[in-house]
Amino acid sequence: MSTDGTGSAVSTRWELFAVAALLAIPVAIAPGSGGDPTLVSLWGLVNVGPPGSSLGIDIYPVWTYFAAQPRSFGSLPASIRVWPLATAFHLLATISAGSGVAVGREDRRVTGGLLVLAAVASLWVAVGVAGRFGAGTASRWPTVLPVGAVATLTVVVIAYRYDLRAVVIRG
Repeated sequence: MSTDGTGSAVSTRWELFAVAALLAIPVAIAPGSGGDPTLVSLWGLVNVGPPGSSLGIDIYPVWTYFAAQPRSFGSLPASIRVWPLATAFHLLATISAGSGVAVGREDRRVTGGLLVLAAVASLWVAVGVAGRFGAGTASRWPTVLPVGAVATLTVVVIAYRYDLRAVVIRG
């Protein structure tokens, strides 16, 4: 049984919705060319407002990036190599929560732990993107916002904190 106060041993539908929604949240928002933002998602890059694109949106899937890359995977920056891991952790957490809702079998500590790993990997990607776009401006405000890591940790704190606390503190 969970120690979250609800007595639920598995994720609720709302928790599954929150975990699945993280798949659509950008990992980072970076400044794009011409002042239009680039959304770095788990699935690729989304440029808002580039000239000549349909509907003002240009999508560059991550698998296209890796397929078109002339360098070997091992020679890419670490933050780029972690990008597929962030996606995998998010997908596995969604599958874990989904199994709790669908068949009543889930270890909420696993779901929460996968989300923590997803947040760390997403933050790593965002920091790497920030290194390429510049870590900040003259006004000291960051130019790359790590929204994915913040959103993921928010879900962890709200939904899975008691389950993860039980891992650290033995009672």
